[in-house]
Amino acid sequence: MQNQSATRAGAAEADISPHHPQFLFGYPHVERMSTGIHDPLLGSALYLERGGTRVILIAADLIFVPRPVVLAARRRIFEATGVPESHILISASHTHSGPVTVDHASNADDPVVPAADPEYLALLENGLVNAGVDAVHAADEAEIAEVVADSTGIGTNRRDPDGPAFHRVPVIAARRVSDRTMIGLLMVGSMHPTVLHEDSTLVSADFPAYTRFALKERHGPVPVVYHTGPCGNLSPRHVTRDNTFAEAERLGRQLGEAVDRALRDTRYAPIEHLEVRSGAVKPVPRTFPLKGEAEAALRRAEERYETLRRSGAPRQEVRTAEVDLFGARETMTLSRLEAEGVLESFRSERTPAEIQVLRIGGFHFAGWPAEVFVEYGIELQRRLPGTYIISVANGELQGYLVTPEAAAQGGYEASNALFAHTTGERMLDETLRLLTADNRGARA
Repeated sequence: MQNQSATRAGAAEADISPHHPQFLFGYPHVERMSTGIHDPLLGSALYLERGGTRVILIAADLIFVPRPVVLAARRRIFEATGVPESHILISASHTHSGPVTVDHASNADDPVVPAADPEYLALLENGLVNAGVDAVHAADEAEIAEVVADSTGIGTNRRDPDGPAFHRVPVIAARRVSDRTMIGLLMVGSMHPTVLHEDSTLVSADFPAYTRFALKERHGPVPVVYHTGPCGNLSPRHVTRDNTFAEAERLGRQLGEAVDRALRDTRYAPIEHLEVRSGAVKPVPRTFPLKGEAEAALRRAEERYETLRRSGAPRQEVRTAEVDLFGARETMTLSRLEAEGVLESFRSERTPAEIQVLRIGGFHFAGWPAEVFVEYGIELQRRLPGTYIISVANGELQGYLVTPEAAAQGGYEASNALFAHTTGERMLDETLRLLTADNRGARA
């Protein structure tokens, strides 16, 4: 008879780097076909089992994992392993130096952004399946450590370096009971992986690649599952010296060293709790401005950007104005598509939006399918300490979930959003509903 309190864990990774040149997605209005691979893109998986409960968490080094790929990969993993589809979380790290994987409504008028490549999406699905299945097959009796690292210095609030940010990085380490060797690591870092900009044409996971390198150098060649937390309005912009691989390495290794410090002399033990719950919300459509209003906003954004650029303003301020200009252009596109009745298909494909919550030991994780503003993560942590959002999980919502304040102010993030800020509030309420029915206090 199986010991119901015993813990088993396995980890695996699969190379999901493209085999052919791909358009690197994340920065609009610029030709950006890949010219090589700087560091491999990985699909990394951690499998955990306690008694009859089995879960798999998978992270892909991509900007998004489209919902159809998530559903197909889940189904195939279930067929191969028996792990329930609802117990599998698949997220994207949100690197801006990987292939385009979704067709974004806001890019409809951007002549340089191509449609997602079906051949690459098939490669991606296979990689996710292989990582998940291999992690299950590699499972061994295990014990885990739960720590929180400090990511201060990796980045700040994108618009105000003194504004809201979240530097707590939850980490789960799994090691074998038999010889205490590491099985795998999982972490959730709340920072846009955008050290590299549109002038880079090499495939890369950005700074999380170097976090992984640093941890593997210390703990051996084990999979490192890197999920991205709520960072819709967070960026390395105010801490980087330039947008180079050297800077990506500096920040990535700094984060890896912070995780390693948190793991030193920590206690390992069997998992005390392992639970999964799922819910859903109906995203609220955003109201778009009329054509004349959108055109006026675009002119204001153009004037502000040109004024700052010509005046020699700090590069961070110029960059913020530039991305606001991108957002104003994308609002023009979205307003046109709304008037033509095209946006409804984009909305319906993402409705309902899945909310998945996992209790792993003393942590709670909530998978949200969007680029989430950090304020939602801060509020969730305030109301339920030890609870962390994993963003762009199990699909995507065509952009950001902003706050009411950001929606009122405008700017790139709010201009780019397909759904209203009230969607984020609904997701917060649903997450709390799923968690508070049996909240015994998660690890802060």
